[in-house]
Amino acid sequence: ISEGPGNTKVAKSTAVPPGPPVYLDLVYIPNHSNSKNVDVEFFKRVRSSYYVVSGNDSVAEEPSRAVLDSLLEGKAQWESNMQVTLIPTHDSEVMREWYQDTHEKQQDLNIMVLASSSTVVMQDESFPACKIEL
Repeated sequence: ISEGPGNTKVAKSTAVPPGPPVYLDLVYIPNHSNSKNVDVEFFKRVRSSYYVVSGNDSVAEEPSRAVLDSLLEGKAQWESNMQVTLIPTHDSEVMREWYQDTHEKQQDLNIMVLASSSTVVMQDESFPACKIEL
Protein backbone atom coordinates (compact mmCIF):
# COMPACT_ATOMS: atom_id res chain seq x y z
CA ILE A 1 0.00 0.00 0.00
CA SER A 2 1.30 3.43 -0.87
CA GLU A 3 0.33 6.90 0.27
CA GLY A 4 -1.67 8.86 -2.28
CA PRO A 5 -2.68 12.53 -2.39
CA GLY A 6 -4.11 13.76 0.92
CA ASN A 7 -2.56 10.81 2.78
CA THR A 8 -5.22 8.42 1.52
CA LYS A 9 -3.97 4.89 1.09
CA VAL A 10 -4.01 3.50 -2.42
CA ALA A 11 -3.71 -0.27 -2.84
CA LYS A 12 -1.02 -1.36 -5.26
CA SER A 13 -2.12 -3.86 -7.86
CA THR A 14 -0.93 -7.39 -7.19
CA ALA A 15 -1.81 -8.40 -10.73
CA VAL A 16 0.52 -9.41 -13.55
CA PRO A 17 3.14 -6.73 -14.38
CA PRO A 18 3.51 -5.57 -18.00
CA GLY A 19 5.69 -7.70 -20.27
CA PRO A 20 5.62 -10.02 -23.28
CA PRO A 21 2.68 -12.42 -23.64
CA VAL A 22 2.81 -16.04 -22.50
CA TYR A 23 0.83 -18.62 -24.50
CA LEU A 24 -0.77 -21.59 -22.73
CA ASP A 25 -3.34 -24.23 -23.57
CA LEU A 26 -5.34 -24.13 -20.32
CA VAL A 27 -5.40 -21.49 -17.57
CA TYR A 28 -7.29 -21.50 -14.28
CA ILE A 29 -8.19 -17.87 -13.59
CA PRO A 30 -6.67 -17.27 -10.13
CA ASN A 31 -8.51 -16.53 -6.90
CA HIS A 32 -11.91 -17.90 -8.01
CA SER A 33 -12.00 -15.23 -10.76
CA ASN A 34 -11.98 -12.45 -8.17
CA SER A 35 -10.80 -9.01 -9.33
CA LYS A 36 -8.21 -8.68 -6.52
CA ASN A 37 -5.55 -10.48 -8.55
CA VAL A 38 -6.83 -10.47 -12.13
CA ASP A 39 -7.17 -7.46 -14.41
CA VAL A 40 -6.82 -6.52 -18.09
CA GLU A 41 -3.03 -6.91 -17.92
CA PHE A 42 -3.47 -10.56 -16.91
CA PHE A 43 -5.40 -11.29 -20.11
CA LYS A 44 -3.04 -9.23 -22.26
CA ARG A 45 -0.10 -11.30 -20.98
CA VAL A 46 -1.56 -14.73 -20.15
CA ARG A 47 -3.08 -15.91 -23.44
CA SER A 48 -4.81 -19.25 -23.47
CA SER A 49 -7.09 -21.35 -25.62
CA TYR A 50 -9.08 -22.29 -22.51
CA TYR A 51 -9.77 -20.37 -19.30
CA VAL A 52 -11.42 -22.05 -16.31
CA VAL A 53 -13.76 -19.59 -14.57
CA SER A 54 -14.45 -20.82 -11.05
CA GLY A 55 -16.34 -19.27 -8.21
CA ASN A 56 -19.92 -19.39 -7.08
CA ASP A 57 -20.08 -16.77 -4.32
CA SER A 58 -21.97 -13.60 -5.21
CA VAL A 59 -21.17 -11.99 -1.83
CA ALA A 60 -17.41 -12.34 -2.47
CA GLU A 61 -17.97 -11.34 -6.13
CA GLU A 62 -16.65 -14.66 -7.42
CA PRO A 63 -16.62 -14.82 -10.34
CA SER A 64 -16.22 -11.09 -10.78
CA ARG A 65 -17.95 -9.25 -13.61
CA ALA A 66 -14.86 -7.01 -13.75
CA VAL A 67 -12.66 -10.05 -14.46
CA LEU A 68 -14.96 -11.23 -17.24
CA ASP A 69 -14.98 -7.73 -18.74
CA SER A 70 -11.16 -7.64 -18.43
CA LEU A 71 -11.00 -10.78 -20.55
CA LEU A 72 -12.89 -8.99 -23.34
CA GLU A 73 -10.71 -5.89 -23.09
CA GLY A 74 -7.46 -7.85 -22.90
CA LYS A 75 -8.37 -10.25 -25.74
CA ALA A 76 -9.29 -7.29 -27.97
CA GLN A 77 -5.60 -6.28 -27.82
CA TRP A 78 -4.23 -9.63 -29.01
CA GLU A 79 -2.62 -9.57 -32.46
CA SER A 80 -4.52 -12.69 -33.56
CA ASN A 81 -8.15 -13.65 -33.20
CA MET A 82 -7.52 -17.19 -31.95
CA GLN A 83 -10.50 -18.96 -30.45
CA VAL A 84 -10.82 -18.82 -26.68
CA THR A 85 -13.12 -21.07 -24.69
CA LEU A 86 -14.34 -20.20 -21.19
CA ILE A 87 -15.15 -23.13 -18.94
CA PRO A 88 -17.29 -22.03 -15.98
CA THR A 89 -17.24 -24.39 -13.00
CA HIS A 90 -20.65 -23.19 -11.78
CA ASP A 91 -23.81 -21.81 -13.30
CA SER A 92 -23.66 -18.41 -11.60
CA GLU A 93 -25.95 -15.45 -12.10
CA VAL A 94 -22.94 -13.20 -12.83
CA MET A 95 -21.76 -15.55 -15.58
CA ARG A 96 -25.24 -15.77 -17.14
CA GLU A 97 -25.75 -11.98 -17.10
CA TRP A 98 -22.28 -11.33 -18.52
CA TYR A 99 -22.86 -13.91 -21.25
CA GLN A 100 -26.14 -12.28 -22.29
CA ASP A 101 -24.90 -8.68 -22.03
CA THR A 102 -21.70 -9.25 -24.02
CA HIS A 103 -22.64 -12.08 -26.38
CA GLU A 104 -22.08 -10.03 -29.54
CA LYS A 105 -18.65 -8.85 -28.38
CA GLN A 106 -17.76 -12.44 -27.46
CA GLN A 107 -18.57 -13.51 -31.02
CA ASP A 108 -16.50 -10.65 -32.47
CA LEU A 109 -13.53 -11.70 -30.32
CA ASN A 110 -13.95 -15.43 -31.07
CA ILE A 111 -14.80 -16.30 -27.44
CA MET A 112 -17.03 -19.27 -26.68
CA VAL A 113 -18.53 -20.12 -23.30
CA LEU A 114 -18.69 -23.87 -22.80
CA ALA A 115 -21.90 -25.05 -21.20
CA SER A 116 -21.79 -28.56 -19.88
CA SER A 117 -24.58 -31.05 -20.11
CA SER A 118 -22.38 -33.89 -18.85
CA THR A 119 -22.50 -35.19 -15.32
CA VAL A 120 -19.86 -37.18 -13.47
CA VAL A 121 -21.01 -39.52 -10.71
CA MET A 122 -18.51 -40.54 -8.05
CA GLN A 123 -19.62 -42.54 -5.03
CA ASP A 124 -22.44 -40.48 -3.42
CA GLU A 125 -21.68 -37.30 -5.36
CA SER A 126 -22.51 -36.04 -8.83
CA PHE A 127 -21.41 -32.82 -10.52
CA PRO A 128 -21.30 -31.20 -13.97
CA ALA A 129 -18.16 -31.78 -16.00
CA CYS A 130 -16.57 -30.75 -19.28
CA LYS A 131 -14.23 -32.75 -21.44
CA ILE A 132 -11.57 -30.85 -23.33
CA GLU A 133 -8.92 -32.19 -25.65
CA LEU A 134 -5.60 -30.43 -26.02
